[in-house]
Amino acid sequence: MSSVVISPGSLSGKLSVPPSKSAAHRAIICAALSQGESLLSPVADSKDIEATIRSISVLGAHVALQGNLLRVSGLKKDSLPFGPVPVDCGESGSTLRFLIPIFGALGIPALFTGHGRLPQRPIGCYLDCLPAHGLTCDTKGGLPLAISGKLTCGTFQLPGNVSSQFITGLLLALPLLKGNSEIVLTTPLQSTGYVEMTIEAMVSFGVTVIPTETGWQIPGGQTYHACRLAVECDWSQAAFFLAASALGSDLSLSGLLKDSAQGDRAALELFQKFGAQINWEKDGSLHAKAGTLSGIEIDAGEIPDLVPALAVCAALSPGKTVISNAQRLRIKESDRLKAIHDGLSVLGAHIIEKPDGLIINGVSALHGGEVDGFHDHRIVMALSIAALSAESPVTIHGAEAIQKSYPNFFEDFKQLGGNVHVIVG
Repeated sequence: MSSVVISPGSLSGKLSVPPSKSAAHRAIICAALSQGESLLSPVADSKDIEATIRSISVLGAHVALQGNLLRVSGLKKDSLPFGPVPVDCGESGSTLRFLIPIFGALGIPALFTGHGRLPQRPIGCYLDCLPAHGLTCDTKGGLPLAISGKLTCGTFQLPGNVSSQFITGLLLALPLLKGNSEIVLTTPLQSTGYVEMTIEAMVSFGVTVIPTETGWQIPGGQTYHACRLAVECDWSQAAFFLAASALGSDLSLSGLLKDSAQGDRAALELFQKFGAQINWEKDGSLHAKAGTLSGIEIDAGEIPDLVPALAVCAALSPGKTVISNAQRLRIKESDRLKAIHDGLSVLGAHIIEKPDGLIINGVSALHGGEVDGFHDHRIVMALSIAALSAESPVTIHGAEAIQKSYPNFFEDFKQLGGNVHVIVG
């Protein structure tokens, strides 16, 4: 797959939302650090999940995906590799940032590499705090990154407004150290939900984290314990179908948790604010359909991954939508603020790109054309939803980017009545 052509129309029917990639990353790593065999389900295959499985396999964990059941046999401390070992993180920022301190805590020298934009994505938080705790980091600013030495316990200071992935990496690693540690945030935390997901996963595997006013205390000398864990469904992926519903589709989404720790569960409230009619059904599914839309104001600090889907809805919502506090989107798989601006503008949206967000004045309709997916899974999916509301077909180049997080996106799209023609080559 290299391009897709999507014809105007609408989606209808029932969709079982895919399992959360964010929850799966955390569960797989906790399972790898555990004694014994863990059973995780459902787990959906994707390039990012493959990156995490490949990387923890380097440590000696044994992983087998049988359908949507993932069996993980944890590390044996007496058979850890001596290193230096190669760790290919693909394009997965989660894999990279979660595992750097874990390899350090285990004292395994490693060379971290990546593809796409991952080598340029920031790792400075670790370069600032890990060397003071025994870890040697050899890098010219990004990847490749060579680490050696062994992480020592203590107080780790880092900003809370850069990426919660750095906090998650430390939370996962510090219980493995002999002594107690503390994470102290020097700026307010953003993406709080992702940190809550991490702590929930750790608790499921028998590890204790103690919240403080400025961060967390992590007792040392702890052991992860194998378990059987249900992986919840993904609010981040559901957001694209909620956007489609707001713009004229009629969908029932099953598997989502009302009380999920995922920050992107805010999609429900935000699309309701746009005017979409979204309600929980008696069977636990989420029913969503169009309503009378109007522009809204959105602070994206806690929910950056929702911005592409929200921007599509805004492009066709009468009035002005202002998306702010979204500057971190510039260092994702693409510069997402530029990518969504350029893609929607080609289709006739009235959208202004700001340093930290977007200003979108809704139009009555989009038109067809050819757009670039910017090698970014969330941009491809957002533009696919926008194409449903265009007046003629939309060609999206680089559509294979969906393999990163949701390989079955176009199959699900077609199952719900979407008209997709795949162009190979």
